Amino acid sequence: MKYSACSMRCVVNEGFMHIHFSKKIILLGGLVLWLSAPAAMASSVENLAKSLAKIRGEVETLQTQLDMEKEKHASRMSALNSQLADLSVEERRQKLNIEKLQHSIEKLSADTKKAEESGETLKPVMLAALGDYKRHVQAGFPFKIEDRVRAIGDLENNIANRTIDPNKAVNQAWSLIEDEIRLSKENGIYQQTITLNGEKMLVDIAKLGTVFLYFQTKDNQSGMAKRTPEGEWKFETVESTDEAERIKILFDSLKKQIRQGYFELPNPLRK
Repeated sequence: MKYSACSMRCVVNEGFMHIHFSKKIILLGGLVLWLSAPAAMASSVENLAKSLAKIRGEVETLQTQLDMEKEKHASRMSALNSQLADLSVEERRQKLNIEKLQHSIEKLSADTKKAEESGETLKPVMLAALGDYKRHVQAGFPFKIEDRVRAIGDLENNIANRTIDPNKAVNQAWSLIEDEIRLSKENGIYQQTITLNGEKMLVDIAKLGTVFLYFQTKDNQSGMAKRTPEGEWKFETVESTDEAERIKILFDSLKKQIRQGYFELPNPLRK
């Protein structure tokens, strides 16, 4: 019995000590957590601040890029509007030329009829009309000017030398003027002798109506016909690789009989 009581007392004391130590451990753990909480929170706040700073930097970078893109877009739109205005002016000029040619046909027809009714010769009427037409060709779009002027000169000589029937001469004159109107509506590739940097050379040309004319030389130079401030036409090469590539794409498309579509081309109307 004494042994049992002692044993029981020892067990109780050990249990008490275990409970006592457990409370101390819990209190110590709580104290550690309480002391470490501010440090953890400080670290979390610091990381959050860094993340916000990074996000803010990215936002500022994106905003800068957006502003730059807006400026580029505005600049491009301004350039396109300027080119559109140039094209509108050129379109009005071409329409005016066509109207003049149509007026020439009507005037020639009326003068011819009047001359026939009065019994006068058609010779002065025809030569006057062909003289106006020749001046128009010489000062106009630089497409095969020598060939076109030669055709007018041949008809003038035939009329002057009376080697052609007057009615046939009238028909030929009408045909020449109608060809001029047709040129304003056709796109295609041709060969033509041009003057480039003071030297005459045979080149391939891409003609788009009577507004744009681009060329390629045998040594792979590319360029276009541009109107000078004085109103004359001049052939110039392009310096930009991108512009040369665009001209090449145009030639390749026309060779494949692709005569309509969307093309980015150097603007000869640009000052």
